[in-house]
Amino acid sequence: MSSFLRRHWLIGLLLVGGVALRIVAWLAYQPALLYIDTFRYLGNLEELRPTDLNPLGYTLLLKGLLEFGGFAWVQAVQHVIGVLMALALYRLALRYTDRGWLAALAAAPVLLDAYQIQIEATLMSEVLFQALLVGMVWALLSRGEATWQRAALAGGLLAVAVFTRTIGMTIAVPLVLFLLLAYGGWKLWTTSKGRRHAIGRTLAGLVGLGLVLVGYMSYYAVHAGSFGLTGASNNVLYGRMATIADCDRLPDDQGMRIMCPEEPIDERESVDFYTHFQYGSADWPEEPLPDERDKATLARQFAYHVMFEQPLDVAGAILYDFGKNFSPFKETFYNDVPVERWQFQSHYPYHDVGTETPQTYHAWSLAYDDQLPHADPDLAAFLRSYQLNGGYTWGPLLAVYALFGILGVVGVGKSRGSPLRSGAFLATGSALIILAGSAAFEFSWRYQLPALVLLPIGGVLGLAAIFGLGKKPVKGGRRPKMDDYPDDVDTAAVSEFRSRYGEAPLSPLVVVIAAYNEAKGITPVLQNMPTHCGDIPVSTLVVVDGATDGTAEVARAAGAYVCEAPKNRGQGGALRLGYRLAAECGADWVVTTDADGQYDNNELPMLMKPLLDGTADFVTGSRRLGSGKYDSSVRWLGVRVFAWLASVLTMQKITDTSFGFRAMPADLAASVTLREPQYQASELLLGVMARGARVLEVPMTMELRNNGASKKGGSIKYGANYSRVMLGTWLREYVFRGGKRNRYVRTDMPADRPSDKGSEKAADERRPA
Repeated sequence: MSSFLRRHWLIGLLLVGGVALRIVAWLAYQPALLYIDTFRYLGNLEELRPTDLNPLGYTLLLKGLLEFGGFAWVQAVQHVIGVLMALALYRLALRYTDRGWLAALAAAPVLLDAYQIQIEATLMSEVLFQALLVGMVWALLSRGEATWQRAALAGGLLAVAVFTRTIGMTIAVPLVLFLLLAYGGWKLWTTSKGRRHAIGRTLAGLVGLGLVLVGYMSYYAVHAGSFGLTGASNNVLYGRMATIADCDRLPDDQGMRIMCPEEPIDERESVDFYTHFQYGSADWPEEPLPDERDKATLARQFAYHVMFEQPLDVAGAILYDFGKNFSPFKETFYNDVPVERWQFQSHYPYHDVGTETPQTYHAWSLAYDDQLPHADPDLAAFLRSYQLNGGYTWGPLLAVYALFGILGVVGVGKSRGSPLRSGAFLATGSALIILAGSAAFEFSWRYQLPALVLLPIGGVLGLAAIFGLGKKPVKGGRRPKMDDYPDDVDTAAVSEFRSRYGEAPLSPLVVVIAAYNEAKGITPVLQNMPTHCGDIPVSTLVVVDGATDGTAEVARAAGAYVCEAPKNRGQGGALRLGYRLAAECGADWVVTTDADGQYDNNELPMLMKPLLDGTADFVTGSRRLGSGKYDSSVRWLGVRVFAWLASVLTMQKITDTSFGFRAMPADLAASVTLREPQYQASELLLGVMARGARVLEVPMTMELRNNGASKKGGSIKYGANYSRVMLGTWLREYVFRGGKRNRYVRTDMPADRPSDKGSEKAADERRPA
């Protein structure tokens, strides 16, 4: 625990601060903050019209969340998403650098930026959009070089981001360039293998993107009669061009001239005004249109003409708005959307949604939360003070992130040849192109927020590459699930075992121990193993899981049977091999224990008694019912959390899911589906419970390891993977297979169990030479 805190102390402090601020925000504004766009989403929950101004991505999420709660619930979920994004960015950075402080810089803006927290408190699409972008980056960067499967996933996530906010389409450009050139650049295309890899993953990414988008656009076509993404195609483009159009340079076309504002260019209204209030008004234009062209057609023709006739003016306006993202202070620039819309207010803010604004707010809040919208004045004042007094990401700091990302991409310092360049390009390029795309239409501080999750991770990867602070990205990620028994490793191990010991050398009761590089600690465990449990002889089977330290030789010298797997697969693979081998060699019962001396072998009779009495089919110890020592408070908490989760999933009281000293009939152990090479304890437990086996926990003792360090990994990683396996097993056994469909029926216990003298002889005959 102390080493964990030393490495992750900075992210821990940032996390505490970020969570505290979100709790304050949730308490300060109830049930949630509502903006103008919020009511468009709410008004489309039932009909799900794709032709509205806003695409359907966030509407679908909102519809799903509101099935389980009201606006306050949605606000809470969005705050949780914000924290999870920060942790994902931190974890992703740690895959490329060992510097915890550097990785924390990738997560700090998301955790502490008040504008980020304010948008999470508002029922708006930004948080979902950000999460999808983080998911896309994670899919491509989290496990080394992108495979075609992860490229397809990234393309699909980007497609969902596009129909959450259409500006996401701009990211298709850096995505395709990344897939074509990542981890090799142009050199990748100099070999046939490299070309196949680049083309394959690029096509996969485009297919993932295209399939989802075509599906959504087909739904759009059903409603509109033509393909599209949103009904906001003409008004936004018109609004941008109306602010800079030189009316004197328009052609002699009365219809297009009607579109041009009468005011001088330097006196014109904002993009937002022309987009929503002028173009969106049914009373505009006031004078009749001169021919058969409708307003949408004229607006499109007007906008295109300005773009091609005034390209420098258009580019200048876009660059000016793009540069605002890196301003030192959050302020309202001339004719821009007021920054106050994205700032915490000391009172509950009501945005103008028509003549009955308060009534609209009240009606929706009462409908979903049975309360009027309100703010806690003290908490709201605290948040506003925090935000206005520096509680946001300084614009020049974002520029520094962008600069380091760019420098890392172009090969400055030690970055040339670094695998971190590709990640820096994806994150930094995506952030910059989305800022430029937003600036092409309209500047708003709200549109800066996607860069808040992308620029920091891009800058961190670039900085690590430049100064040589990176490491090679992890390839492969977690171990793949095992094939059905016997796979190639099982077959080779069993063949070697039989050639050494014969066909059926084991006793009726077999203790199976999985061991990987345990040569220094396994001898005391084997020497203290009982040779009998009552009148039943005991054999000890050590399954050596591809060890390289002589574990097999040490175990044989201590008198154990040894089965050597030629490849390291993990404890789950070794134990599955041991269960099957014991059953094939005639064992009636199987017991598992660890090679590190954590369990008391003298408690074996207590473990076996319920099986022999016929009162249980699966017996496992419990440190919570007995006594146990923990190497960290995190593991202490984890034991209780996972026990609670297993109890909820199986509707049966469980106190300890990961206790390694357990006993069961050999045929039950061999009949359970076991695919997980690691974190297998919950897969076995839920598997036998799903088969209807009677599970019993008995009080047992658990000590600390007698040698070495745990191979389970860090507490966070272990917890995440253990949760994944438990939930995956529950879905497989209880949901997809219907749970307890193939109930376990215990066969009669052998009637010819050896007597005392017979068992002595049998034990001697079966003991390895």
